[in-house]
Amino acid sequence: MKFKRALILLVIAMLLSTLAAGCGGNAQSEGEDPNDQSESIKVGWVYIGVPGDHGWTYAHDQGRQYLEAEIPGVESIILENVPEGADAARSFEQLAQEGCSIIFGNTFGYADAMLAVAKKYPEVKFMHATGLETADNLGTYFGRIYQARYLSGMIAGAMTENKQLGYVAAFPIPEVVRGINAFTLGVQAVNPEATVKVVWTNTWFDPTKEKEAAKSLLEAGCDVIAQHQDTAEPQVAAEDAGKYSIGYNSDMREFAPNANLTSPIWNWGPFYVDTVKSVLDGTWTPDAYWGGMDEGIVDLAPISDQVPAEIVQEVEAKKQAIINKEWDVFTGPIKAQDGSEKVAEGQVMTDAEMLSMDWFVAGVQGTL
Repeated sequence: MKFKRALILLVIAMLLSTLAAGCGGNAQSEGEDPNDQSESIKVGWVYIGVPGDHGWTYAHDQGRQYLEAEIPGVESIILENVPEGADAARSFEQLAQEGCSIIFGNTFGYADAMLAVAKKYPEVKFMHATGLETADNLGTYFGRIYQARYLSGMIAGAMTENKQLGYVAAFPIPEVVRGINAFTLGVQAVNPEATVKVVWTNTWFDPTKEKEAAKSLLEAGCDVIAQHQDTAEPQVAAEDAGKYSIGYNSDMREFAPNANLTSPIWNWGPFYVDTVKSVLDGTWTPDAYWGGMDEGIVDLAPISDQVPAEIVQEVEAKKQAIINKEWDVFTGPIKAQDGSEKVAEGQVMTDAEMLSMDWFVAGVQGTL
């Protein structure tokens, strides 16, 4: 009897041990992916505008959504419509205090605020879009959108009848000036006599100002409108006037289905994934990233069927030359607005020269 009771107790003990192993902390829960190696990380985002602009902030927010889909452990804290200056500084500090491991700021004017807050929180990583200054825990990132702008200029130059194109521009900073120049060089590559008239709005996001600026250019005889602005209102103005347009940031065809010829666009998602992964695995460094078409961060939206096939082929050939690094936009000879030579034949502008650009190429009508 004692032996039988001992045997029963031994069997019960073995069963309990098996059940414990099946329910232990290392076991896979029902429905859990055994290959899921994601880590949790809190990521902060400070936006100058709102994702509903369908422009600059929209493109960044699409990148954020891509990041969250690729790395399930990402928890985003988003602050929208944050002005430059003291409000921005408070926003970056708030995100640091809420435990964000990395914080992205998406406009040039956040520079001073990001530098100041980064110094106060050395354990937090900061990334400044379009920024020029790095620090121990502050990196910068941008894309060579000037490459896509050149290609869009080729399309615009082929479609103008008046040989007068308009450009609604935000602020006279190197980023915007570089884009205007690249667009103009593209225009003149297919239409040497065409000129580009610039109107400044001195705002990134103001639908009313943007549309009024576009209307003023249309009234001055421009028959293609391009833009460096955050909303699609210049596209709408061109649509209303029965003229052509070139968008920016995202594919703006839906806002001007007849006017819009194409748009230089952003693809931030893969960059955001790579950056957050580098924070997770401890390899992040405060670099100054400036990727081009070869990396896919910038591109052209689909080209309108109104554009002649031979022009589309020319654009595709030039795009491949850029991707293959056989040619780039600011290759000489290039003359300035005043006729002086800025880039000699066969020479190519350096990144430092492009990043500090403060002059217009010949063919631009406007002042800095």
